[in-house]
Amino acid sequence: MNTESIPGHTRAAVLHGALDLRVEEVPVTGPGPGEVLVAVEAVGVCGSDVHYFTDGRNGRNVLRGPMVLGHEPAGVVAALGSGVDGPAVGTRVAVEPAVGCGHCPTCRSGAYHLCPSGTCLGSPPTDGAMSGYRAVPARAAHPLPDTLPTELGALVEPLAVAVHAVRRAGVGTGHRVLVTGAGPIGVLVAQVARAAGAEQVVVTDVHDARLDRAAGLGATGTVNTARDDLPDAAFDRLLECSAVPAALWQGMHALGPAGRATVVGQAPPAVDGLPLALMQRWEIDLNASFRSAHAFGPAIGLAASGRVDLAGVLTGRFALSDAPEALRAPGADPHHLKVVVRPGD
Repeated sequence: MNTESIPGHTRAAVLHGALDLRVEEVPVTGPGPGEVLVAVEAVGVCGSDVHYFTDGRNGRNVLRGPMVLGHEPAGVVAALGSGVDGPAVGTRVAVEPAVGCGHCPTCRSGAYHLCPSGTCLGSPPTDGAMSGYRAVPARAAHPLPDTLPTELGALVEPLAVAVHAVRRAGVGTGHRVLVTGAGPIGVLVAQVARAAGAEQVVVTDVHDARLDRAAGLGATGTVNTARDDLPDAAFDRLLECSAVPAALWQGMHALGPAGRATVVGQAPPAVDGLPLALMQRWEIDLNASFRSAHAFGPAIGLAASGRVDLAGVLTGRFALSDAPEALRAPGADPHHLKVVVRPGD
């Protein structure tokens, strides 16, 4: 696409406050030096988007003014900023929403997802990508192979989160893994754990529809914890994806000696009930996983090879004008897992 064909304005889903999401015309900005301009074809709806929409905040991050939502975009490179050699115009890409400043000691160490001054698309005060166009750092635009449709590229970001979480958990060949929470991240974590060599992956939730989907996507077992107990087995790894503290403590009691629990779901500021004596007696490790780093390439590879089924996770498509309905959909219907907004529709 030539820069002459790029419009001066585009439509975007702008959040003005809790439950106040408006589709508006906004200026098309950039690309600046080191950036590419992406014509957005699809944006995944994340739990953080839902929190901003329903509450005006996500954890400690509070909406400070009107903001475009969305941090899981995929699309086509429409223009290059100065100093950028690629990806070339016309390249289909998945966009990594948080790549750090690139200069601080944390970024130089490789942990750019923990950059103290870093920003993330769709997190105050940074506008997101639920719009027709979005300028992003060129290093954040990851080319998609021909075998992966652009729409599914919008699911690469949550898959990268799952890849990073499984790495943090240290899942390896033969491990018995417990995944608590069968939302999009939990189901993707289960698939990545299987791809990493886990022999057994048990997924828990309180919705049978989501557990059925987890089973269909490779979980070796499922448990509805609203009515059933966890299996009498000593798991090697726990990945907590529900953001429910009780699920974390329950899952930690299901770990065997030298097990490891990894917090993946959005944690509350503080929780009570840490089973410290149990952790000490059996040397159980507790760690956490935040966003992802160096995981987009592996995530794209897993999806392109078919080792992770992204199409099976996608359950709904919404036009930009229906963005409020897209944000309500996962909570309103447990049959929904992952939905996308398509700005061009």
